[in-house]
Amino acid sequence: MRKTNLLIYTILFISLILSGFQCSSTELTSARLYIQQKNYEKAINVLMSEVQKNPKSDEGWYLMGFTYGEMGIMDSMVNAYDKSLAISNKFEKDITNSRIYFWANKFNSGVNLFQRGNKTDNEDSSKIFYDKSIEAFNQATMLEPDSADNYKNLAFVYMSSGRNEEAIEPLEKLVQLNKELDGYKYLGEIYFSLGTQKKSSFQMSGNTQDSIDAMTEFNKSIAVLEEGSKLYPDDGDILRTLSAAYIEVGEEDIALSSLKSLVDKEPENKIYRYNYGVLLLQTQDYPAAAEQFKKALDIDPEYENAIYNLGVTYINWGKQLKQLEEETEQYSDEDVEKFKNALPYMEKITTQEPDNAQMWELLGQVYSILGMQQEAMDAFKKADQLR
Repeated sequence: MRKTNLLIYTILFISLILSGFQCSSTELTSARLYIQQKNYEKAINVLMSEVQKNPKSDEGWYLMGFTYGEMGIMDSMVNAYDKSLAISNKFEKDITNSRIYFWANKFNSGVNLFQRGNKTDNEDSSKIFYDKSIEAFNQATMLEPDSADNYKNLAFVYMSSGRNEEAIEPLEKLVQLNKELDGYKYLGEIYFSLGTQKKSSFQMSGNTQDSIDAMTEFNKSIAVLEEGSKLYPDDGDILRTLSAAYIEVGEEDIALSSLKSLVDKEPENKIYRYNYGVLLLQTQDYPAAAEQFKKALDIDPEYENAIYNLGVTYINWGKQLKQLEEETEQYSDEDVEKFKNALPYMEKITTQEPDNAQMWELLGQVYSILGMQQEAMDAFKKADQLR
């Protein structure tokens, strides 16, 4: 769950001038009096009578909008204000100040509710706070539809509450309004995650539509992240997700170029080295993959994923050389050397994951190829015990 600090705006105080309008009708006079008394329902009733008698009553619609705002009925407030402005600009300044005031209230309420949701450990309570926060931010977007902060914070709440698909629309709006880094980054991640889910469904069910849907989501991710990478070429999160999406749609060459650029920018970043190595391993470029995993281990000698994948790289490399020798009938010890290279890494991974049967099985295979039969039997026995 994302824990995000949202921006709080200072709330501006506004007051309504309830007197001084000339040629007021009885309804308008009564409405101003009811508003002063905070008797908002009666104010609405007489204002409804006012606008029915005089649909062009800019003041009537204005007062109605203000009253609805005090009642917390934001959609009716906006509607009434819009009708007043459609008649004249007489109350434009007051309407603008009123909208800003109520927008700041809703925005800050959304922030506070979000923070309360983050702080509680009770899942049900957290959901209630998040739902109320989402409601407040949705009202804020209605009041100030051109404020990018509304959409950013709304998206953060959706993502924090696990409602990623609902975060898509505000993130798209964020990109549209401000071309913001967070908009591109999170939108690309969500599309990629949806693609991964569809791909998993296809692998489990064999439903062709799931496969089609997965490719659609991956391509959406690519489209968003390609645009984002042009504006933010140094952002590692964008490039990492973009590379993964390229791989999913079979564009390994483009992915390799993206990952290489990450490594070039941050050569001491073990994650980038590792990700680059994984892709090189997938493309069967074993020498280059081994180099990246070793670089990652130079940075962090206990980096478990790099240890395992370096061992796997040498194993696959050895198998490739052995197959080539058999096809050409030109034999050497080069394949055996690769299995020897794999051995210390596979042994180390079993110390890091002593209860992983798969690791023991793989280690047993290496022992067997190297003619270490007793060690192989012990490793296979250990794997059987763990299954």
